[in-house]
This record gives sequence, C-alpha cells and structure tokens, in this order.
Amino acid sequence: MNHLSSTSQNVLLYVVTVLIWGSSWLAIKYQLGSVDPMVSVAYRFLLASGISWLYCRLSRRLMHFSLRDHAFMFLQGASLFALNYWLFYVSELTLTSGLAAVIFSTIVVMNLLNGAIFLKNRLEIRVIAGAFIGLLGIMLVFWPEVTDFESGSENLFAAALAVLATFLASIGNIASARNQRAGIPVVQANTFGMTYGALLMLGLSWATGREFTFELTLPYVSSLAFLSVFASIIAFWSYLTLLGRVGVERAAYATLIFPLVALGISTIFEGYQWTAYAGIGILLILAGNLLILKRPT
Repeated sequence: MNHLSSTSQNVLLYVVTVLIWGSSWLAIKYQLGSVDPMVSVAYRFLLASGISWLYCRLSRRLMHFSLRDHAFMFLQGASLFALNYWLFYVSELTLTSGLAAVIFSTIVVMNLLNGAIFLKNRLEIRVIAGAFIGLLGIMLVFWPEVTDFESGSENLFAAALAVLATFLASIGNIASARNQRAGIPVVQANTFGMTYGALLMLGLSWATGREFTFELTLPYVSSLAFLSVFASIIAFWSYLTLLGRVGVERAAYATLIFPLVALGISTIFEGYQWTAYAGIGILLILAGNLLILKRPT
C-alpha cells in the first residue's frame, strides 16, 4: 500500500472498512442463537486475538509497552472489543438491525464531542454540518424502522443499551487515537486490546454464571470466523489506521456509510423495500460525506 498516494490509501482504508462492517450486520444475526451473547463476543475476540498474536510473533513485532500504555490498551479493549459489542448483541434481540444502525450512527456526533473534550481537537463547522446532514440522511433511510418503534419498556431499555454501546465505542475510538499519538502501532494496540476484551468477556461470563456452549452449525461457525477475521482483525485495523490518519471525526463517518452496504445486502437476502425517503436519505449521506471528508482549500 506504500506505493499509493496518501489520499488513495485513505480511500482504500475507508472502502475496506465500509464493505466489511456493512456486511457484518447480517453475520451478527447468525450469532444470536443458543449461545449467550456475552459468550459469543468472548469467542469472537478470543479467536481474533489469537490470530493477531500469531501474526505479531511471526512478523517479530515489538510487544513491550509501559504499564500506562497497557492501561489505555485495556480501555480500548474493554470499550471497543468487549462491552460495546455485548450491549449491541443484547439490544438486537429486541431492536431491528435498521434501528440499531440509526442509533450507532450517532457515534459521529459522539466522536466530535469526545475528541474535543479528551483530545482537544478543534471543532470545524464544516465537519459538524456534514455529520448532522449524514445523521438526517440515515434517519430517512431507516424511517420505517424509526416510525414503527414502540416506546414500550422493553424497547426503551434495548434502545438505551444501544446508546450506551455507541458511547463506549466512541470512548474506544478516543483511546485508540491516544495510543497512536503515543506511538503504539495499530496492530499491537489492537492485539492487546482484543486480548483484554476477550479476557474481560470470559471473566464476566464465568462470574455471572453463563453457560459456555458452542453451536456447531455452519451459520454460527462461519459467521464467527467472518466476524473474528474480517470484521475484527482486518476492519478494525483499517478503521483505526484511518482514524489515526484523518482524525476521529472524519473516520467515524464510515459508520454512516456501512449501513447502506447492509441495506444492499438486506435487499438481496431479506427483501428490503426501497422508499422515496431512502433515496433522499442516501443523497443526504453522500452530500455529508463529501462535506466532511473534503479538505479545506
């Protein structure tokens, strides 16, 4: 990838992230079966961290860091590779994937605010405007799910879990940005983060008395492999590398694009019906995308 220009590299990282995470929504549905969601998340990142460790050893990556660095890598792991996914898995037992995508898309705004608070990033009016235009677009794309939402206690609780999961993911984004600024390569930070996340989920699963069952079916095993290798190792490396290059605000805009990939997959496999709202929403998302990613002249 080194022979590509900086802009081309950013575009490639962006496309890889969007395509993989856009297809991961369907894969997550196959994880919501007989295996407890917390245990499934533990399996996912246990496999991902094991493969990452093997790669780091074979490529002789430096794996020695300070205790302070390990504290931030644990924060990244707990918030980005563990608790946030467990909360999302649980919330999607009640919420539609479309509504969950709408809620998760608010990470764009959360990253803007958290980046300003914790990283002292300057808030650009153009980036803020692009983020809100994109959010309006994603709301229109999933308008049927939004209007069909019933404000029962179960649904409100599931929505609250999804909001909390999104906030945790944003904190994980900030921790990753800090780790990169401290000189920790993305591969090593992700390896330790996924290890800490997997151990945290295993510990919580054991402490709360969950059964460590495993579903030996093709849908479960294949979706677990996809989520571990592609959606965890490759996509997170692409996204967090992009985050370090263009900032937490611009990188987070990918979260407004990958639901559209999920829509395309849903159209093929789940019979999603397109509406005029969806068409207008896509145009707004693309407009926000151009606004937020365009460098000032």
